Amino acid sequence: MTVRYLLVEQGDDVGQRIDNFLIRALKGVPKQKVYSILRRGEVRVNGKRIKPTYRLALNDRLRIPPLETREHAAVRFSEQTAVQLEDAIVYEDSDLLVLNKPFGFAVHGGSSITAGVVEMMRTMRNLPRLELAHRLDRDTSGCLLICKKRSVLKEAQAAFRERRVKKKYELIVQGCWDVKCKTVQLRLHRYKTDWGERRVRVDDAGKVARTDFEIRERAARATLLEASLHTGRTHQIRVHTQSQKHPILGDDKYAFPSSPAAARLCLHAKRLVVPLGDDKLDVEAPMELSMQAIWREYAG
Repeated sequence: MTVRYLLVEQGDDVGQRIDNFLIRALKGVPKQKVYSILRRGEVRVNGKRIKPTYRLALNDRLRIPPLETREHAAVRFSEQTAVQLEDAIVYEDSDLLVLNKPFGFAVHGGSSITAGVVEMMRTMRNLPRLELAHRLDRDTSGCLLICKKRSVLKEAQAAFRERRVKKKYELIVQGCWDVKCKTVQLRLHRYKTDWGERRVRVDDAGKVARTDFEIRERAARATLLEASLHTGRTHQIRVHTQSQKHPILGDDKYAFPSSPAAARLCLHAKRLVVPLGDDKLDVEAPMELSMQAIWREYAG
């Protein structure tokens, strides 16, 4: 193991926080280790100690101490999965791509998932710098924005953070939705269960969340809705519908014990509008066939 030196040459690295840069550049090094060497001053920029919040400048010279790394397992997936993801692309240009993310696909790898959509797309496109602009739950299908350039990623993330993004969802809920219920505005609080799972509940101490609902079709046992988000809280639509006694079909976290079973979570990110510079990205993803089949079953 030897000391490594890196030179900041690429425009996309300029302005990036050094902790985020190192996490990406030092493949196989745990995040905790990256922050440890930063805190101890073992990483130097132009010969000086820096903080994790330091932002890189063009031609910065980084000194990185000797590190033991564990190579990540190669990203492996079937040819069928590759074809499925390619077919799911609804828009692509030199800056970004948008997928109609299939139900059941995690957007990124984690402790129990070797690779998610972004890791597989990096391999398929041979573009290691692809990054997610936002997240979708594993069981939610629909529009997922992935950026090819860091400059575009920063613009998109700022738009999400500043609530300038428009998001519309299609969903199927249990029972007949009240025609008078057009907006749900309830504070939501994130918490962890005793077994460590992330959940959300309505709580006056939580953060403000607003969802507008529009009835698309009604049946005796279920309602097809369109939801527009004004805030982007975790599980917002799922908890807001449950609060009205109409949980989303197939929701294994928030449905009632007596709720009918469904083959999947019936929640689909239908439309995404993201302002980018002087232009805007405006894309739609058709509802997945599996969710269409569930609605036909209830509406028939």
